[in-house]
Amino acid sequence: MHRKRLGLKKKSFLFLQGVCSPFFLRLADNLVSNGHEVRKLHFTMGDDLYWRDHPSHSFRSTPEHLTSFLQEKYQQWEITDQVLFGDRRPVHLPAIAQGREQGVRTHVFEEGYFRPHWITLERNGVNAYSSLPKDPHWYREVGKKLTDKAVAHTFSSSFAVRATHDVLYHAANALNPFSYPKYRSHAPCNAIIDYVGHIRRLALSHRWKRRDSVAIEVLIASSKPYYFLPLQLNSDAQIRDHSSFDNMHAVMAYVMDSFARNAAGDALLVIKNHPLNGDLLDYPSMLRDLEKRYALLGRTLFLETGDLTHLLKHAKGTVTVNSTVGAMALELGCPTITLSDPVYNLIGLTFQGQLDTFWKNAQKPDTSLFCCFRNTVIQTTQVNGGFYSAQGIALAVENSARTMELERSLLQELL
Repeated sequence: MHRKRLGLKKKSFLFLQGVCSPFFLRLADNLVSNGHEVRKLHFTMGDDLYWRDHPSHSFRSTPEHLTSFLQEKYQQWEITDQVLFGDRRPVHLPAIAQGREQGVRTHVFEEGYFRPHWITLERNGVNAYSSLPKDPHWYREVGKKLTDKAVAHTFSSSFAVRATHDVLYHAANALNPFSYPKYRSHAPCNAIIDYVGHIRRLALSHRWKRRDSVAIEVLIASSKPYYFLPLQLNSDAQIRDHSSFDNMHAVMAYVMDSFARNAAGDALLVIKNHPLNGDLLDYPSMLRDLEKRYALLGRTLFLETGDLTHLLKHAKGTVTVNSTVGAMALELGCPTITLSDPVYNLIGLTFQGQLDTFWKNAQKPDTSLFCCFRNTVIQTTQVNGGFYSAQGIALAVENSARTMELERSLLQELL
């Protein structure tokens, strides 16, 4: 029996690729129970694994044939909305373009701009393709209209659960050469290599935590000024598609070169690895080579682990390409510069000059502007919930469905 929400039009949703979890299936269940129609387009065996009951269709051709396929199916299935995770995947690029041309609303999911209890849900694009304005005055004005509702229901989400879903998804994809021979993954590295890297991190994590905890306490107790550089994933679309850097080695070299030439002689540069980095890359070895190249021996510290809040509260400044750590730094009042253009790169929040001048001229973010920015972004583009744990999925499904049923999102209304 349908429990369709009053006053909402019936919609026909087409689901494309999602995350490696039951999230899309649970979301589809919710939408169907509210009286909507749902279909799924499979591109891999992993997509098949995390779907059941609702109608589905397998796409076994190449991405360049997807546009004409969708043009036909939008009409045949009377699609009003399409749902996807990640707007830069090869199978999603033609879908977003075709949806715009044919008046199909596109709902894009992504990891949250504010973590860990928020996920991102925007119309048409996220990150560099987000509809969020870059005008700080807009956030101040909107901030006056929106009541402060940016409070999240917390939930636990273990790495083991996320890892299990990922392994199941990629194990199913081992059959792709037989069932989906023309599919090419958006991921730049092989899943097996990635798993080996994660197993290595897990085996060494206890040793790293003890070592890094001592190093951080010694650093802070010394009162030496330090700047913080959080590494991102080489495979992340934020680096591959939304920055001018090819990888984190290039980022480290660029930042260390500028630091050596312009930072105060007693300042240190702290570089921390990404907690989900499964690359079998020897960053400490890279760092030693770069230290020699830029004459920075004794002026850097590399961390595999560590409390971000503790590090950011005492840092003289944070340098990031476009990591969500940048938003966290701003929230804690830490001067921050970005090396690309994330959604939080606004006048009054991030340093707007060149990196060479940041080291000696960094300024703290405007606290009132950040509050308006955070509150507005959360209420217009963020959904309380998660993609992997049962509790996180339940929250995300209910909150996402309510937003997706609207003809226009709150952000579109405010714009």
